[in-house]
Amino acid sequence: MNWDDLRLVLAIAREGTLSGAARHLRVTHSTVFRRLGTIEEGLGVRLFERFRDGYSATVAGETVAALAARFADDFVALERRLSGQDLRPSGTVRITTTDTISAMLMRHVPALRAAHPEILLEITVSNAMANLTRREADVAIRPTPEPPETLVGRRVANIAHAVYCSPNYLSDHDGDPADLKWIGLDDTLATTVIGRWMRENIRDAQIGLRVDSLPALKDAALAGVGLALLPCYLGDEESRLHRAPPVSGTDVKSALWLLTHSDLKRTARIRAVMDFLVIALASERALLEGRRHKEAAARGRTVGPRKA
Repeated sequence: MNWDDLRLVLAIAREGTLSGAARHLRVTHSTVFRRLGTIEEGLGVRLFERFRDGYSATVAGETVAALAARFADDFVALERRLSGQDLRPSGTVRITTTDTISAMLMRHVPALRAAHPEILLEITVSNAMANLTRREADVAIRPTPEPPETLVGRRVANIAHAVYCSPNYLSDHDGDPADLKWIGLDDTLATTVIGRWMRENIRDAQIGLRVDSLPALKDAALAGVGLALLPCYLGDEESRLHRAPPVSGTDVKSALWLLTHSDLKRTARIRAVMDFLVIALASERALLEGRRHKEAAARGRTVGPRKA
């Protein structure tokens, strides 16, 4: 077996499906299927049991995957150290961010490309924290109260939250708290700051709908389903949403972080992207910290998406 074979077996073992392994390895489903068959035929042993909902490693498969994992850790560590010796800001930089921050990031991508034309950006939008230790990404832009201790970076800004609803929602319900419903988050986002606040402050009987993403939370509020606790950078950008009167205890603490792995922070292309983004995203601080709403109100205009 060669290293590519080991990587494929490890990816299937970790992902549990051929499609998941294909996404991780950036190849097609059919390629993974064909290569696994070739590997098993060459070894004369079955590495995975096939089930309707995925693949489960056999004893032989677990042995190969464990060996591959040890090789992978050493290989990626070597790759990070060698990348750290790169002195020229060129090559690929993989950035991961969330579905709520991606629009903010994209506003600054043209200027970043103009400043560093030899850097190729690959941007992944996912609410799951990419493993920077395994080089699933080079840079992470994350809203979180505290980043993982294994990563280094900069705190760009605090993130303010407020309660939002459609323009007529409160008047349609005469402001009676007993009639007001909330839009909640499902278990996939239960550990987020909004998910924790909902669990601690809102009873299940008060929740009229649960969703699995913050953009869906915003859309449900806009449709008049109920009240939604949103980060201000998401709620204030939608001119058709109104801030509801302040709700006790909604001083939710979070921040926007720009992160990388310590082995990569001195790599020229990573440092160039980090230096650019920390300034670019800091220019969004008024929006992130909920001050654009107050500044706009003081000037007597409605807050909405900025013009291009």
